[in-house]
Amino acid sequence: MNIAVIYGGKSGEHEVSCISASSVARNIDTTKHTVVLIGITKDGRWYKQSQALFDTIKKDEKAVLTITEEESQLISIIPGAEKGSFAVQGKSLDIDVVFPVLHGTYGEDGTIQGLFEMADIPYVGCGVMASSVTMDKEKTKQIWAQAGLPIVPYMCMRRSDLNDSAVYDALFQKAIDTLGFPLFIKPCCAGSSNGASRANTPKEFSMALMDAFQWDDKVLIEKAISAREIECSVTGNATTASADCEAEQVKAYIPGEIIPTHTFYDYDAKYTDPDGAALQIPANLSKEQIEQVRSIAIKAYTVLDAAGLSRVDFFIDKNDGTLYLNEINTMPGFTSISMFPKMCEAAGLTFTPLTELLITEAIKRYADRKALRTSL
Repeated sequence: MNIAVIYGGKSGEHEVSCISASSVARNIDTTKHTVVLIGITKDGRWYKQSQALFDTIKKDEKAVLTITEEESQLISIIPGAEKGSFAVQGKSLDIDVVFPVLHGTYGEDGTIQGLFEMADIPYVGCGVMASSVTMDKEKTKQIWAQAGLPIVPYMCMRRSDLNDSAVYDALFQKAIDTLGFPLFIKPCCAGSSNGASRANTPKEFSMALMDAFQWDDKVLIEKAISAREIECSVTGNATTASADCEAEQVKAYIPGEIIPTHTFYDYDAKYTDPDGAALQIPANLSKEQIEQVRSIAIKAYTVLDAAGLSRVDFFIDKNDGTLYLNEINTMPGFTSISMFPKMCEAAGLTFTPLTELLITEAIKRYADRKALRTSL
């Protein structure tokens, strides 16, 4: 089969995507599949990349994908054309499955998933609804809370609140009074801790809000918990979980623990500083706690109708041991220091079989949806 690995994108996580996609592409089984590389520039233009680039990253584990902007290789998309949806100069690329290794805005938020649905082509990862909802931290928390799952106390502030100083001042004070310092301030719909800050004083809080509003029109304000950071990989199709397809069975893997050396697990600690955090797999938890994490991870994944893969993140309060859901990432990092593939590997699912599982699930989910009626 021809697998299109799409990477880059109009996102603050463009560079991380290039690193993640390099790992994914080199770990696709080329005895079964042909890899076609498609790079999306920071201004949103799509270009087919050369076979030579794939050969380079396949041979060199330290090589990172780049994007060559050659006008003759500009991609066009034909809605409803199925395998012929992607074309260069009017010639179809004949793509069987898309593996979008795109993080954050325009990659993980349902927009590109909607494009794949309109193109009528299988793709790895969550569908439109799950992708868009999980990109919004406020909406995710609301759904989890409705399902009775444990979440960190929070508030949300919108850009419209900045237009009325009385409203802004009231919300600002309410956050301090109800949540207390320290606080975590995050853009609702940004990833990789972009725009995220910790505030210990009203002045830091004000500055953190202004920084977060540069990334999004909604900002999440959370009570800062002195916590251990636990993560759990999940795969499968929460909606169908077909008994005759192992790839669709929802499975939670061995939880791991992030032990940051930074003030918190920020962008640098996640992606650029090899000493930014220690990764401990399995997490130093009792058997009962491990099963609790796995069980809640599956519930958190399922209630959102997730599919393909996700990394579910938790906090464990260091003072009283309370377990909280933090967030869910529907296209988690696949870099050499990323937790998602490492946790799968700890459970016996190494990188190449992992990519095969995700491709298989994408094909099965596509077939299931094609079997549904769309008209009378």
